Amino acid sequence: MVLRREPTARQLRLGVELRRLRDAAGLTAAEAAALLGTSRVQISHIESGLAGVSGDRLRRLAAHYSCTDGAFVDALVAMATDRTRGWWEEYRGLLPTPFLDLAELEHHADHRRDVEFLFIPGLLQTEAYARAAFASRVPELPREELELRVRHRMQRRAILEGADPVPYDAVVHEAALRIRVGDRETARAQLARLLELSESEHITVRIIPFDLDGFGGAWSPMMLAGGRVPRLDTAVRDAPHGTGFLDSEAQLTVFRTVFRRVEEASLDPGRSRDLIQRLAREL
Repeated sequence: MVLRREPTARQLRLGVELRRLRDAAGLTAAEAAALLGTSRVQISHIESGLAGVSGDRLRRLAAHYSCTDGAFVDALVAMATDRTRGWWEEYRGLLPTPFLDLAELEHHADHRRDVEFLFIPGLLQTEAYARAAFASRVPELPREELELRVRHRMQRRAILEGADPVPYDAVVHEAALRIRVGDRETARAQLARLLELSESEHITVRIIPFDLDGFGGAWSPMMLAGGRVPRLDTAVRDAPHGTGFLDSEAQLTVFRTVFRRVEEASLDPGRSRDLIQRLAREL
């Protein structure tokens, strides 16, 4: 069997979940291999995302691991048998791998949530705003890569468009609305776009105002992509050293708690639109 040279984040996640099931069952890789009539090395390759597994074999493993969560097993089988080669593949070798993994994660998400404090969330950005944001990066990006990143970000917006858009919730601090990324025209167009999107039935935008008393809930951007079942949710954190995909139950619990707190601290959608409109008039 030919091994994958660079498993995607989705393929890695499938392997992680199978490893967790095996550990919970108290079985070694050799014992799991015996159940399938294969080798311990093959089990290791499956759990590391380097090799795939058929739906039937996955169900056999889940049964031997005493996993009784049928919806969860069905979701794992869907991951294992998915052969989607999405639009993001055209960027392989051109952009860092996390860009592709994020697009794939969003493509399969049942819902999306964002918390942003200094920038408008990427899925809600205009092309001009995205270009200005990438242009401010240090070290400066070569022009070709900057344009690739802008185009990639604009294509990611596909999950919010079309006949079956993904439900999306964004909590944005007022600071992100006031910080002028690009020139005045770019800022004005971005606020207009935010207002337009906030009127969509599947998009909810809430603003955390500056004059909120005692808010210290979070100060770094966060993202949640909802899995087919909650156990397969994924949180994403951006940090100076790169993008991190978090999927342990403890990490997901922390994210869900923080998101609930910032959502409770934010204005309701109607008052949020009023604030955006007021700031747009000031421009």
